[in-house]
Amino acid sequence: MADPMRIRVIRKGNVADVKMLIFHPMETGYRTHPATGEIVPKHFIQTLRATHNGVTVLEVEWSRSISRNPFLHFRLHGAIAGDKIGIAWQDNFGKSGNGEATIK
Repeated sequence: MADPMRIRVIRKGNVADVKMLIFHPMETGYRTHPATGEIVPKHFIQTLRATHNGVTVLEVEWSRSISRNPFLHFRLHGAIAGDKIGIAWQDNFGKSGNGEATIK
């Protein structure tokens, strides 16, 4: 299986651009399976938390309206080289994922 998440951090001065791509099906619960006609159950990321050196800087709650393989971008002020950016998420099936990137 491929990595469940990609994180890229680019710093300019003391501002870091944090970009992440999470590989997740994000099913709405409205789509039907083409072969069986059965409804594909809802499967989406419910919560996502971003941390900067262990301190929460972003916390979001998503629903089934977010597209497959969601991409998120935010800016963080006060970033210096060597700082750690952590990302953790959990979906409605209880599955979770996390990742970390070091600011360069």
